[in-house]
Amino acid sequence: MIELIDVVKKYKIGIHEVIALNGVSLKIEEGEFVAIMGPSGSGKSTLLYLIGCLDKPTSGKVLIDGMDTSKLSDRELTELRRNKIGFIFQQYYLIPTLTALENVELPMVFKGLPKDRRQRRAEKLLELVGLGKKKDRKPNELSGGEQQRVAIARALANEPSILLCDEPTGNLDTKSGRIVMDIIKRLNVEQGVTVVLVTHDPSLSDYADRVIRIRDGRIVDAD
Repeated sequence: MIELIDVVKKYKIGIHEVIALNGVSLKIEEGEFVAIMGPSGSGKSTLLYLIGCLDKPTSGKVLIDGMDTSKLSDRELTELRRNKIGFIFQQYYLIPTLTALENVELPMVFKGLPKDRRQRRAEKLLELVGLGKKKDRKPNELSGGEQQRVAIARALANEPSILLCDEPTGNLDTKSGRIVMDIIKRLNVEQGVTVVLVTHDPSLSDYADRVIRIRDGRIVDAD
């Protein structure tokens, strides 16, 4: 489902050039749960953003379902992200003026789904993450763990086949983090969603089928 071929990503910071990824090749199969681990600055988040088509490699190829993303137009990349990829970040990025239900509906608004269908699906997704009774609450009326669960429901709004998670428990206490990870694992097992998780927390690797370790922009281990 996901393949990187000799990917290099460089950034210019002033007069200096920083190599975030240096010749990364990787395959992730459909339905896998993969954890990408490494120290801060190792390139793991850059790798996730390339997979999510939020950035493009300096050289090399990123293939999603066999499509070379470097050959897609901005419009085609937007459609790919909208239809195939869900994102969960450390920050929840919920709209503070919208209810939980309205936040989950938002991706479906952009997709052009009719209101009644959006509401039914958003309600179903909030039930899935255990927040059906809090659908009318705004983010400031929810705990951090509950806000992250709303963010998960929103990430699933357009039925993505790939779920990309960047430190999804980074702002949560241990109990809330475990609830969030159990939901993500259940989606992987029961619905076959391919999960790519970036984390520096070794305890989260227990949820993964495979752990990829990255250091200084290179893969050093891919069990």
